[in-house]
Amino acid sequence: MSAQPGTLDAAPAAAETRGTGATQTMSRATRLTYLALLALGLLAPVIGLYPVFVMKLLCFALFACAFNLLLGFTGLLSFGHAAFFGFAAYVGGWVIKALHWPTELGLVAGIATGAFLGFLFGLVAIRRQGIYFAMITLALAQMVFFVCLQAPFTGGEDGMQGVPRGKLLGMLPLDSDTTMYYVVLAVFVACFLAILRIVTSPFGQVLKMIRENEPRALSLGYEVDRYKLLAFVLSAALAGLAGSLKTLVMGFASLTDVHWSMSGEVILMSLLGGVGTFFGPVFGAGAVVALQDTLADKVGAWVNVIIGVIFVVCVLAFRKGVVGELHAFLERRRVRIRERQAGATKRPVAG
Repeated sequence: MSAQPGTLDAAPAAAETRGTGATQTMSRATRLTYLALLALGLLAPVIGLYPVFVMKLLCFALFACAFNLLLGFTGLLSFGHAAFFGFAAYVGGWVIKALHWPTELGLVAGIATGAFLGFLFGLVAIRRQGIYFAMITLALAQMVFFVCLQAPFTGGEDGMQGVPRGKLLGMLPLDSDTTMYYVVLAVFVACFLAILRIVTSPFGQVLKMIRENEPRALSLGYEVDRYKLLAFVLSAALAGLAGSLKTLVMGFASLTDVHWSMSGEVILMSLLGGVGTFFGPVFGAGAVVALQDTLADKVGAWVNVIIGVIFVVCVLAFRKGVVGELHAFLERRRVRIRERQAGATKRPVAG
């Protein structure tokens, strides 16, 4: 089925209109919530929150947001995102520790590593759909895991340790946890806003159309595979940034970062908070990281069982995730209010 030229010209314009509308219709309550959370983030070290814990949370929140860009807004379920996160963590740490690269170039190396792996994975997997796509990404990620296990620069089972934080732009020492915290917070906020802009742009509207109805996107003349590949690369690059940033914060990278279970964790974070929402992955990452840190020294390995039970309960009770169900509730409430107002307007006035 071929699209008419007029349709092809109108589709991007319509997408642009929808993107602009999505930005303009962000409710005042949502903006206030984001501002309140930003204020909380800025005050976190002052009010006694442990900076290293919050930095770890922000790194995994960025990882979950990157994954959500692919699953929530493009409809592609990847079981291989640990490869981008973990391998970029190794590469970013190695160039800083062994090659003595500046800190900012180490982060750029992590982004480039994630994007390159994402491009390679995408070339192989992007033409498949559903479980076939997921299994191909899992198989490729396992190949990366075994490379990390055998490569000499990764340290094998011992991992890579003693990665220095260095100085940002050669001027700002990052040895202080508080200084490092504000750098991590700035990176996270910048990436969150970038994802928000991507999703509400005409490009993001095309991704949503592909998620909802790929045959229709094809019939309108869009090169679906190219859009999906670009979304895959963007998601992998952001995951690589999260991995290299985590290495910088914690000072080490390990096989856990690149293990398949890390892909499972990021899926859990996204589903728990709400796939296809902006704040859902952040909430899910915060819940999982907080549970792991709180319960690990009390119940040991049973922490995974407890998180699994909580996940099952949340999936059964909140089918759209916690944040997704909250959005749905507020939307239903707004619709009922509009209907009552419309009914009151149409009610005849007694003479």
